[in-house]
Amino acid sequence: MHEGKGRSGTLLLVDDEPLPLGMLRATLVAEGFHTLSAESGAEALALLDLHAHEIDCVLTDLYMPGVSGMDVLMYARERWPEVSVVVLTGHADVQTAVSAIRAGAYDYLVKPVDTGDALATVIRRAIEHHRLLSRNRYLEQRLDVSERFGGLIGNCRPMRQVYASVSHVASTEATVLVLGESGTGKELVARSIHEQSPRAGRAFVAINCGALTETLLESELFGHERGAFTGAIARRHGLFEEASGGTLFLDEVGELSAATQVRLLRVLQERHVRPVGSNRSIPIDVRVIAATNRNLEEEVAARRFREDLYYRLNVVAVELPPLRARGDDVLLLAHHFLAKHSARHQKPVTGITPGALELLTGHDWPGNVRELENAIERAVILNHGVQVTIDALPLSLRQSSSPPLGALPNESLVEARARFERRYLMDALRANSGNLSSAAKQAGMDRSNFRRLLKRYGVAAAVSGPSQPGHPAMEDDSSSD
Repeated sequence: MHEGKGRSGTLLLVDDEPLPLGMLRATLVAEGFHTLSAESGAEALALLDLHAHEIDCVLTDLYMPGVSGMDVLMYARERWPEVSVVVLTGHADVQTAVSAIRAGAYDYLVKPVDTGDALATVIRRAIEHHRLLSRNRYLEQRLDVSERFGGLIGNCRPMRQVYASVSHVASTEATVLVLGESGTGKELVARSIHEQSPRAGRAFVAINCGALTETLLESELFGHERGAFTGAIARRHGLFEEASGGTLFLDEVGELSAATQVRLLRVLQERHVRPVGSNRSIPIDVRVIAATNRNLEEEVAARRFREDLYYRLNVVAVELPPLRARGDDVLLLAHHFLAKHSARHQKPVTGITPGALELLTGHDWPGNVRELENAIERAVILNHGVQVTIDALPLSLRQSSSPPLGALPNESLVEARARFERRYLMDALRANSGNLSSAAKQAGMDRSNFRRLLKRYGVAAAVSGPSQPGHPAMEDDSSSD
């Protein structure tokens, strides 16, 4: 039987008792879900065979004659592992529900089911979990055919716009300014432009303008004559000469000193370079690509960056989106880095558990792609199995992301309990404005045991420190423990 408009997802409801089945169906249809219903386990298996491609979640009673709810769970897990299964059990059978969770159920509900907001919340989380796993499976398959530009990987709309810009500008001689936060892959964009340009067979030379002192940077860029300064014991060719016929990439160009900005502007205007300490000019044939994580318009307005140099560099701008704005690219990149570093470190890690996936997609990645690669490489090195688990991810990532409290497939009972306890401790502290004694009292624990749990799960570091919205400073209202 089909009901609902499917605004929120499609459910398969399974119960051999018509009255509770009808109540569940009416409640969930009112919440906007599309439902299919089965009055026996055997009917549920038949509906799964027919409609598994459109079912997001199965909500099934455990105890039914013939084909039981556990049979439905195992059938679904074996054939369609991305489909979330929530089981229904009586008060006296919680241990059976725990066994179902260990067998792969997403969560369980105790009968009679509360048909209020709690039910809809559990179902929505289960559906979102299903969609996350489905996207992950699709992206694993998509990785080998994803669009790649010089090592760039991504399928989101902002990245497709980057690819289009790279393709349009590569065949020209225009100077390009690559903009984006630190860690977004600006050098990869520069290399991609070079590799698709007529200069591809010549040198690609890169330098970080913020890594050297003014004197050393000018010597690196323009070269120097013997005796030009202390330590200049021989003539040195600069990077503009070394990149002749090719491309010079000036990373972090916003860090240039005022004097170096003047010299760089002259080189770009005259297409000649004068080594430090020399009276002669050397003609150059170099394409310049610059990059910065600064807002150069603001730097110009503040008179920290020359306006004329800004316009010389900003003939064509390519702006890279931050990772937090790239949606499913997080999973696509995670699988790419997993394959890369598993091979590099000779570790047989081939997948990522659902719990770890939820942490990856829930993090805002302030360090962008560089931070993600670092997290995956660390996980590959520290992981003990064939799938990356929550515990293998960096502590900072585990503290900043809070996955749903529902149990997760492929997660042990110990892992699920630890994740719940850590989230409970954080919520208790926040609810009591960081007051340790009040939070311990609310939890029904003595203060020393509560504090010991905080240390075990690293919660003190997550909620202490400078106060900010959602992270109150932990007030230690007693000087002793």
